[in-house]
Amino acid sequence: MKEECFICKAPLEYLTEDIRMECAICHKKEFSKTRCVGGHYVCNECHTQGIDSIFSICLAETSKDPIEIMNQMMRLPFCHMHGPEHHIMVGAALLTAYKNAGGDIDLEKALMEMRNRGRSVPGGACGFWGACGAGVSTGMFLSIITGSTPLTDEPFALSNRMTAKSLNAIGEVGGPRCCKRDSFLSIIQAVEFVNENLGVKMEIGDVVCGFSNQNNQCIGKRCPFSKSNH
Repeated sequence: MKEECFICKAPLEYLTEDIRMECAICHKKEFSKTRCVGGHYVCNECHTQGIDSIFSICLAETSKDPIEIMNQMMRLPFCHMHGPEHHIMVGAALLTAYKNAGGDIDLEKALMEMRNRGRSVPGGACGFWGACGAGVSTGMFLSIITGSTPLTDEPFALSNRMTAKSLNAIGEVGGPRCCKRDSFLSIIQAVEFVNENLGVKMEIGDVVCGFSNQNNQCIGKRCPFSKSNH
């Protein structure tokens, strides 16, 4: 459980200001606040390598339950306990369930757009921006299915309200980080929001986390998805 760094398995540390770092995998140089205590840095692009493997799941899936779909993606080899891949996967799971529940979208095109948008939200946004990428992903999802742009009226409003609803749920539980918990919270909010505002009924079963033994920062019984609460 103490292994966090891709390179040396050491714990991560978060700095108070950006410093210039070199990715230990692709050697790209950029500014970041995140590295392991041994000094290794892995960029967002390298952290999300393998993300395209979610497309085969989404395009073949018939479930209307985005949590069920999300759990499948979380178990893929490329997905880590924490990381910016969740910023794409939340929206992708919702797009898939929305389509299966009767939503009128071109799923393959929508998934590609979700990947492109989600990649722009860096790891650590939850703590540094005050906007968890899982929550932002629900706003991106709403924006895609409603065709929102900065110049639209209702779609603009709905997309921002969606993100706010997800972030509020995440904030109510509090920290420290858990990409799994925040993904589940965000998806639940999105299912309710879409039903209320768009009339498309996705499904949600009993949500129980199966990843707590991988999370050094697990909050235990304080998490609404802890096995001890079910």
